[in-house]
Amino acid sequence: MGLDRHLPGLDSAWRYCLPGLREVTLSDLRTVGLTKIYGTTRALDGIDLEVPAGDIYGLVGPNGSGKTTAFELLAGLRRPSAGRIELGVARDAVAYCPDVAEFEPWLTAVETLDLAAGLLGKRRTPAAIAEMLDRVGLADAANRRVGGFSRGMRSRLGLAAGLIGEPQLLIADEPAAALDPAGRWEIIDLLASLAGSVTILVSSHDLAEVERICDHVGVLTKGRLVYQGPLNDLLALAAPTCRVVVRPPADRLVAALAATPWIRAVSEGAPGDLRLDVGDPAAAELYLPEVLANSGMRLVEVSRAGASLQDVFFRLTGTGPYRHLTVREP
Repeated sequence: MGLDRHLPGLDSAWRYCLPGLREVTLSDLRTVGLTKIYGTTRALDGIDLEVPAGDIYGLVGPNGSGKTTAFELLAGLRRPSAGRIELGVARDAVAYCPDVAEFEPWLTAVETLDLAAGLLGKRRTPAAIAEMLDRVGLADAANRRVGGFSRGMRSRLGLAAGLIGEPQLLIADEPAAALDPAGRWEIIDLLASLAGSVTILVSSHDLAEVERICDHVGVLTKGRLVYQGPLNDLLALAAPTCRVVVRPPADRLVAALAATPWIRAVSEGAPGDLRLDVGDPAAAELYLPEVLANSGMRLVEVSRAGASLQDVFFRLTGTGPYRHLTVREP
């Protein structure tokens, strides 16, 4: 839905750039020192987001890191405690899709989109509404009452309601979280198809999805932005990793590797499939064969592995195999 109905008095927290400045700033959304405090809790602690025009920007972080708070501030649903939000597009060119979409249960999907477009002052023809429902996979449910929709169907309808006004900036909080794998793929593909024509700020706990479609990423932890920039730059900075595949169980090998000074962390995906975060590549080349031989494991494969967003995410947020490490400020 658009941002026409924002909280009274919120205008002082927003600065709207003139249309001619869009090419100069090269961003459709920027925040400066954005902060939200609840009592003694700093849910968001002075973040400076920069979302380039036309890009898909992924905001990721553990539960409780401040992602939804940030999105609600950007959508005008909450007031910031400090800082400001700068838009490079008109207010009515912004759409927000919350993670749990709510609609009037007695309306059909067609009526819901017709109402959403009408609230934005952008009437849509029946053919345009039917096309939008088809794009999000709800063509067969067009005339069903929304009250009978599953959570996944409501997520699809929420995205359709956000897109029906043809926004220039789309803010989507976990748009595919409630969907099955096939449904997630469809929605992520739809978002990817919008790149270049719509600026998208999206959050997702599925880091493979973020890695697949996002140009830029921001990593939040404990209300602070610990990384922001091009995804490729982040992956290029990652420490080298090594993949070791042995016949499971691999408990003895995991323990042996974790005890070495040249391995920072060991994680096991599928049984026997290990990913090593190598702190000292030269030492690993010298001593890894010895550790493998001493463990008595049956070796299947050893290879270099490119760092994934998940690996970097764990390191930056101190979670997963890095949960005992202290996260340094950027």
